Amino acid sequence: MFKAELIENAARFRSADNDPTRNLSACPALVLNADYTPLSYYPLSLWPWQTAIKAIFLDRVDVVATYDREVHAPSLDMKIPSVIALRQYVKQSEFPAFTRFNLFLRDSFQCQYCGGHDHLTFDHVIPRKLGGKTTWENIVAACAPCNARKGGRTPQQAHMHLYEKPIRPTSWQLQQRGRLFPPNHLHETWRDYLYWDIELEE
Repeated sequence: MFKAELIENAARFRSADNDPTRNLSACPALVLNADYTPLSYYPLSLWPWQTAIKAIFLDRVDVVATYDREVHAPSLDMKIPSVIALRQYVKQSEFPAFTRFNLFLRDSFQCQYCGGHDHLTFDHVIPRKLGGKTTWENIVAACAPCNARKGGRTPQQAHMHLYEKPIRPTSWQLQQRGRLFPPNHLHETWRDYLYWDIELEE
């Protein structure tokens, strides 16, 4: 149900021919690794246009696609890059950092007891007073009401069931989960590098 809602409410790609951007700050560059995959899906790897242009002059990236906008300097007119690729491959860590954001992303930003999305906090599946540790395998996203209801009990003791068994995700698994959360605005030139099933606006 949750995935269906995400797809139904997914963002749409902006047409390059009808680009509504009116200022340069609305022209970020999608940053790809040297293998032409996004450095990150969530948050999406985007650089401000100034950072992208600086990286171009430092020969750190290749321009893959551009906007129909230009920046002007006394000795240079240059189209703003919309997609850039790093020249040197950045190897991703096998496992992501154990942070609140990554935990919520692993659990799709929903309570693992009721499926709600509001007032999220985190819960020790096995309470600390019973020896539970603060690890990927023992922490889940939980809304405040469910957290209070469960209290210092195990899910079995509280007669509450987990949607998914908590695991330590790999970075690849977390990136796959991040693909469920496309930004509201995506430029048409990014389409070939983002593997989301999103329609193009007419």
